[in-house]
Amino acid sequence: MTDAIVAEGLTRVFNGSVRAVDGVSFSVTEGEIYGFLGPNGAGKTTTLSMLTAVLGLTSGHATVDGLDVTKHPHDLKQRIGLVFQESTADQDLTGRENLEVAAALFGVPLREAPKRIDYLLERLALADSADRLVKTYSGGMRRRLELAVGIIHSPRVLFLDEPTLGLDPQGRAGFWKIIGDLRKESGMTVFLTTHYLDEADGMCDRIAIIDHGKIAASGTPSELKDRVGGDVVTVRPLGTTGTLEAALRALPGVTSVAVQDGSFRVKCPSGETLIPKVVAAATGLGVSLAGVSLRRPSLDEVFLEFTGREFREDEGPTATDRAVFLTRFQDARRGRR
Repeated sequence: MTDAIVAEGLTRVFNGSVRAVDGVSFSVTEGEIYGFLGPNGAGKTTTLSMLTAVLGLTSGHATVDGLDVTKHPHDLKQRIGLVFQESTADQDLTGRENLEVAAALFGVPLREAPKRIDYLLERLALADSADRLVKTYSGGMRRRLELAVGIIHSPRVLFLDEPTLGLDPQGRAGFWKIIGDLRKESGMTVFLTTHYLDEADGMCDRIAIIDHGKIAASGTPSELKDRVGGDVVTVRPLGTTGTLEAALRALPGVTSVAVQDGSFRVKCPSGETLIPKVVAAATGLGVSLAGVSLRRPSLDEVFLEFTGREFREDEGPTATDRAVFLTRFQDARRGRR
């Protein structure tokens, strides 16, 4: 199959010292939903911004829909769809007017534009509010409108940057149903960034886990979970552990033991079978336990396995985030002059 996106050694450095993306390489096949999963500041938005010619590359190379992002930025922006995490709809226009402006900017033929606009308003459940000012829309309605703006010109590649940020669970589910349906109908390629584990697990054909500007692991959700290696039993001892680590490694079925923040992460095929043995081993050594917990393979475990730290969905903006937003603002100001 043909690759819709190819990235080779993408690197972006801000202010000479902030290495937001560090030598990232990957490819996305046509018709695939490919996700970048990581916490705030991991490099997700910076990577997407380089692929969409919003930010320049410090080094590396990338093509999207066959276009070099550095050599053909204008042509690229006309051919892709893009939904930012920040709201971009004009609140002082109606939903329909926002779409009319977008259709004109993307060169949708005048004869086709009204029909296309009506279709999208109906398809995205905005027909009844099409002639209301966007400032009266709910958060979910604005997200759907921004999606409509992003696909008004029927792009073959759609980029979504944290598209459901701030939406409630019902709004998120509705948004992703629309994306899934549109992908089936048109076969377009979707590249998304998210820090929601359930979105990455449920929507993406393949996932790249990115942390500190580097891809830590990639594959299908199932492949990544399989690489964790079975159930994980977390043992939290109290006080001195003595020879507990060695005792845990010696238990039947244990495949590995890792120490993190004073706890032991024990991998095994069956957590239920192992837990009584863990408790017995600790008791025999006179080690008190604060708790023992079992976790099935999940993307949370995958993230912990490959980054060495637990995933946090509610981390605030980082220095990298602020640098990206400042660069966007400065580039926009230069473009208006």
